[in-house]
Amino acid sequence: MTEVKAELVSVGTELLLGQIVNTNAAWISEQLAEKGVSVYYHSVVGDNFNRLAEVFLEAGKRSDIVFITGGLGPTEDDLTREAFQHISGLHIEEDQGTINKMEAFFAKINRTMTPNNRKQAHVFQDSKVLHNSVGIAPGIIVDYNKTLWVFMPGVPREMKAIMTEEVLPFLKETFVLKTVIRSRMLRFIGIGESQLEHNLRDLVSNQTNPTIAPLASEGEVALRLTAKAENNQEAEQLIDQIELKIKKEVGQYLYGYDNVTIEKTVFDLLKQKHLTIASAESLTGGAFASKVVEQGGASAIFNGAAVVYQPSSKVSALSVNDELIAAHGTVSKECAEAMASQVKKVYQSKLGISFTGVAGPEELEKQSAGTVYISICDHNNKHYTERFQFNGDRQTIRNRAVKKAFELLFYHLKK
Repeated sequence: MTEVKAELVSVGTELLLGQIVNTNAAWISEQLAEKGVSVYYHSVVGDNFNRLAEVFLEAGKRSDIVFITGGLGPTEDDLTREAFQHISGLHIEEDQGTINKMEAFFAKINRTMTPNNRKQAHVFQDSKVLHNSVGIAPGIIVDYNKTLWVFMPGVPREMKAIMTEEVLPFLKETFVLKTVIRSRMLRFIGIGESQLEHNLRDLVSNQTNPTIAPLASEGEVALRLTAKAENNQEAEQLIDQIELKIKKEVGQYLYGYDNVTIEKTVFDLLKQKHLTIASAESLTGGAFASKVVEQGGASAIFNGAAVVYQPSSKVSALSVNDELIAAHGTVSKECAEAMASQVKKVYQSKLGISFTGVAGPEELEKQSAGTVYISICDHNNKHYTERFQFNGDRQTIRNRAVKKAFELLFYHLKK
């Protein structure tokens, strides 16, 4: 089998309610891609017998391997085994090795093992029992109706241990996988998703291998490049070739790769250039400073922050001229520039950055909600100031102001 089609079924009502984020599916997909296994479907289904059976039936029709996480615990709502038995007719039996492990565990912690715990030792007849090195419930692999079914606990730590120690080696021995799948994320800022796609329309229209997938998020956009090849080196070469073409068109907006953030990129640029920065924040209320100090080693580049929400605090904490405020207001280019230069002076930093504006919902100084000024004062006391009109609720406006500040710093530091 040269191509193995897989799908993932995540079981648990808590996933549907949003009480738990389904990190298992993303992690499993990533591991499988590295081994050349194509994941075509992700499903999430609650703890309901009939719906579980329906999902299992559909999965068995279209996939070579079905990975199922969750629903293997000791309680009545753990119905994964029962639903699969219903569609397969396979006999369920107790695995004595798991029973022995559970009994030893409860004896060690000096507790009585309740009868319902025995349910965790239930496996399908003639199945392969997968050792769980960090928990009690084992995994199970069973071959039914030309589909390989892999059952694992939903607890991420236990699932990852079983997947790494048992499942992936089994797949390597069982299937002849002639391809690998590699992905690379290119991250852009300062260009919208529609403009990015327009600039790359010829590349996107003619994509085959690698594929190009735009992904938008707040204030930035990414491209996921995915290649299939016989080995990692060939896949990386294919991605390198398409990346060069992309950079030729929109490379000026590229700030990083994969899991890097714009905050980390700006932090690294400041560090490389031996620059320090301080912030004066009104509507953002310290949110910019918080993002900076999330970075390890922030003390190397960050001197301090002043949250100056009221006009009086801009005067008392930063010595912004009250006559300037009277003449231009706090929501103005003039006030933003004064805040940036003064915070730079107060904290003796090479750069100062300021935020002033209207987060809303009401107007301020006859300025509408979403009006924001951001000013950078550089080491030569030259100002780079921009006015923005952001849409959204109060928190969205504040978040967008912070993201835009990192964008401005990125382009300023690239010069």
